[in-house]
Formats: sequence, C-alpha cells, structure tokens
Amino acid sequence: MKNIVMIIAPVNFRDEELMEPKQVLENSGAKVTIASRGTALAKGSRGASVKVDMSISQVNAANYDAVIFVGGSGATVYLNDATAHSIAKQTLAQGKILGAICMAPSILANAGLLKGKKATAFPSEVSNLTSKGAIVEDKNVVQDGNIITGKGPQAAREFGEKIRDSLK
Repeated sequence: MKNIVMIIAPVNFRDEELMEPKQVLENSGAKVTIASRGTALAKGSRGASVKVDMSISQVNAANYDAVIFVGGSGATVYLNDATAHSIAKQTLAQGKILGAICMAPSILANAGLLKGKKATAFPSEVSNLTSKGAIVEDKNVVQDGNIITGKGPQAAREFGEKIRDSLK
C-alpha cells in the first residue's frame, strides 16, 4: 500500500484539487494523510470541511511515497514557508513523487525546485514559475522526473491519475 500526504491550506484550499486526486489515490489502495498548519479542521474555498490528520511540521517525507501540495488561494501561506520548502526538497532528494496543483507549483518554484524543469500551474503563477527558471507548458498536467504539476481545478482528476500511475 502506498502512503501519500496531501498538504492543504488551513482555509481556502481548492476543494476539487484535494477531493478528486484523493479519491483516485484511495481507489487505487493508497492511504492518504491530510496535513495542514494550525488547525484540526480545514475549510475549502467551495465549502468543504476536512479533518486534518497532522500538522505540516510533523510531515517527514521519508514516511511517504508521494507528497502533494494542494492549490487554492489559501496555499499562499506556504509560498515562502521554510517547512513546506524543506518537505518538498526532502521528497525529491529521497526519490519520491512530488506533486503540486493550481497555485501550489509556486511553492516548488520558490523552493528552487523547478529551475530547468517542465511544469504547469494556474495562469496567475506562470510568471513566478518562469522567473524561477521553470519551463512552463500550457497543459493540464506536466511530469518532469518525479515532479508532477497540475494547472488547476479542471485538471484535478487527471493530476491524481498521473500521480497514481507514477507510483506503480
């Protein structure tokens, strides 16, 4: 069984970007843990309330096969967050799958992980990714090595399927 952690904002994560990949991954037999910062119950921008299993400060990349950063406007709390950057760096250093969707690829870009890498993101994030050296592709989902990025809510299911397929 694959262990996956999905990191969401305490408020205003994008519901579909959590729920759709989570469903795809759980349907394939994976165990999904939800991490966030400073809350036991996270609130989505579309009305979802999600129980948080652990604080982002407790996430150890070594315990997971994949780490996924969920987008939505609330994800800005992680853009320059040292803990989030450290988790992302550890994930790649250990050869694990690192995912980010919507605005969350900017977290990876700000951590210095997208320089010279192909990626996609929500249109509002393209200039940030480009300025950090990413090769931005106008696709719903882009994979470059162990990094998988998704464009936004419309790509949520495909993003989840690409992560699932990469974990086989």
